[in-house]
Amino acid sequence: MKPQAPSCPQCGSKRVWKDGLRRLADGSIVQRWLCRDCGYRFSDPAKTSKRKNPHSFYCRVGGWEDQPKNSAKAVKALKEIEEAERRAAGATKKSLKAEIKGDIIEFLWWMKKRGYSEETIVSKGQILRRLTKLGADLFDPESVSDVIAKQKNWSPGRKAQVVYAYALFAKWTGIEWNPPRISIPEKLPFIPLEREIDDLIAGCTKHIAVALQIAKETGARVGEIFRLRWSDVDFESRTIRITPEKSGKARIFRMSNKLIQMLNALPKETERVLSRYKNVRSLRRTFEKQRKKVAFKLGNPRLLRITFHTIRHWKATMEYYRTKDILHVMQVLGHKNIKNTLIYTHLVKNLGQEEDEYVSKVARNVEEVRSLVEAGFEYVCEVDGFKVFRKRK
Repeated sequence: MKPQAPSCPQCGSKRVWKDGLRRLADGSIVQRWLCRDCGYRFSDPAKTSKRKNPHSFYCRVGGWEDQPKNSAKAVKALKEIEEAERRAAGATKKSLKAEIKGDIIEFLWWMKKRGYSEETIVSKGQILRRLTKLGADLFDPESVSDVIAKQKNWSPGRKAQVVYAYALFAKWTGIEWNPPRISIPEKLPFIPLEREIDDLIAGCTKHIAVALQIAKETGARVGEIFRLRWSDVDFESRTIRITPEKSGKARIFRMSNKLIQMLNALPKETERVLSRYKNVRSLRRTFEKQRKKVAFKLGNPRLLRITFHTIRHWKATMEYYRTKDILHVMQVLGHKNIKNTLIYTHLVKNLGQEEDEYVSKVARNVEEVRSLVEAGFEYVCEVDGFKVFRKRK
């Protein structure tokens, strides 16, 4: 009958494995064990051998000398013990890594139950795993602070994200932590030209082009666009409903003829409009690859600075410039706090949007009037029976 392994004296678990042999001071050898559940190492007194260590050495006046009869066996036994020690050390490291990985998963599940968005949960998990790879002990706040301070190539914004992620983890574990102060300089976002956005839409594949066109017409976040369902698109009333994220407000927008045609070109096999992308990250990465090709083809490096959030900034800036109504812009973006919207009043001034530079068009019939209004032109006046429209450059 195969002898049973002993129970762990620390936690009582039966999940133990042999951790090699250990030499004692009296020359005897004892069997060591490692618990797979708690990582505790212990000896089994019942497995102690009274034989002498086969690879012991004798000291003589002339120097060190091996035993003449058992030298080959001694070398073999020494190699076996060293290999067992190496495996045991590796097993302990793996056990610790598994523990940390398990703690991070439990923390992310806690975030899921608290209602955090999927993108936020994924980003926080990536940050915590990155901290552990850099040598930080997540249960030692000073270790985390040291790792953050040593990262010279991290921007202040990146450090602020890491501080926020670990502060949330510390709150979950009950650890007290005084986070380092991160000073983030105020920067106005990059606002592209409308023709640059249109160039990007024209150069991408139909799925990415639809996502960009929705962002242009609604100013929705990339997560809101990713979760858009066909039930949110009403072709009869020509409207599209945006389900909010980040505790925002639901919005509804009129669709242009261009967007309707682009949506009709997509297959309607599943509930989601952009069902070919399994998460927001894959959608964003696909867009970045296509953006790089379009920027190179058109020779315009400014296109590389356009993101989904950049188009959201562009939409808000244009809406404020058109209406001068900050509450209207707040409603378009779905903000609950007007402080987040006030930045666009500064963008209009700093970007020179108040200069009177327009593109003018003349409408001769009702169809031309309708197309100009859908394209964003505003009515100015009527001259000789023709209606004049204008649109800022």
